[in-house]
Amino acid sequence: MSRSLLLGLLIFVLLIIGLALLDGRFFLLLMPLLIYMGVALWGMPDTIPVRAYRDLQTIALQEGDSAAMTLKLVNNGSAIPVMEVHDLLPGRLRVAEGITGLVTTLSSGSAVEVAYTLEAPRGAYEFQSVSVMVSETLGLFHRSARLPAYARLIVMPRARRLRPLPIRPRRTLGFAGPIPSRQSGVGVDFYGVREYQPGDPLRRVNWRAMARRPDHPHTTEFEQERIADVGLILDVRRQSVLEMQGTSLLEHGVHATAALAESLLHDGHRVGLLLYGRGIEWVFPGYGRLQHERILRALAGAGPGDSQVFASLDFFPARLFPPRSQLIFISPLMDGDYQMLFRLRVQGYAVFVVSPDPVSFEVAYLRSSPLLPLAIRLVQLERRLLLQQLRQGGIAVADWQVHQSLDDSLHTAMKSIWHAGLLSGSK
Repeated sequence: MSRSLLLGLLIFVLLIIGLALLDGRFFLLLMPLLIYMGVALWGMPDTIPVRAYRDLQTIALQEGDSAAMTLKLVNNGSAIPVMEVHDLLPGRLRVAEGITGLVTTLSSGSAVEVAYTLEAPRGAYEFQSVSVMVSETLGLFHRSARLPAYARLIVMPRARRLRPLPIRPRRTLGFAGPIPSRQSGVGVDFYGVREYQPGDPLRRVNWRAMARRPDHPHTTEFEQERIADVGLILDVRRQSVLEMQGTSLLEHGVHATAALAESLLHDGHRVGLLLYGRGIEWVFPGYGRLQHERILRALAGAGPGDSQVFASLDFFPARLFPPRSQLIFISPLMDGDYQMLFRLRVQGYAVFVVSPDPVSFEVAYLRSSPLLPLAIRLVQLERRLLLQQLRQGGIAVADWQVHQSLDDSLHTAMKSIWHAGLLSGSK
């Protein structure tokens, strides 16, 4: 029960008793209480003339980093005897240092600041308002309000470092890069020998061939290396998002996508991103650090999608990606996905599937039972058959156990894939 309600109830009881007994002493007892309440009402502010301003040190950071938040409240009206402030934080944010609220007195025209440091997991967070409660000195009455103070914080996934990925799409771009183009040009790897033509630099003359036939000089050719168009597709369909004890398999997919994007952009490739499952969430292909920032910002907001249209891969927007480019599909895979992957393969795309293993992920959180080993074997067999079917159809697959290093899993898979000739799109 609040103090004002208790005081009002006491005044009402004394008044009823005084009227019932016709005893003036009860009315005398009412006088101090009425004066006390009157003083409280007189000192109560009519409005809350306070404006809130929010200053966020940075609007984007990576997981593990912290951001400083400063909340400034300015009194544009009369003095406020008592003001209680509480900042309303979005879910999952953690205060690493400082406090998010205080109780203070605010004179006319003055200001007060609340400062603290935030840490948060991957995600996009919006700060909407600040909770403010003002009261008079005696604390009998108070008035509450939420003051608008908007800010947005993006926590991007921290990418793991990967070794260069030896992708071999059918189509490359006309800029120098790490992919052998099967054409002569500027490069470091030997490509062939041809007859000398006027204008060839002397440093490219093949002196060994000329020693055998001095009258027929030859020039050494090198294989030109180029970059490629790479499309990263992260599967965010609700059906493929497995969550166990607060841990989501999607988080592993997000971090894998971030690592792949960083590695491919570092090699000079043009990289785009599609989040498949919530609609057409598309990052247009680009180069360099700015593109890396765009992709990480898109991944920061990646979450399970409930779109019925994109519940399967039947409506996959292949036209977003250049023909014969490299597609990397990050997904635990669902029944029926192989059909669209085969169609992409037939259309000339070089398809590489990075599949976080949902079986090993879920088994790590299950309690042991007599039938559990048999169930695990059956599910693993079903998954192996699906992956084998993809490989037989000319699709490169990396079966990633999420408790193992992504870099090791990728390059272990690529060794077998390279020997089979799947990355080059020749099968």
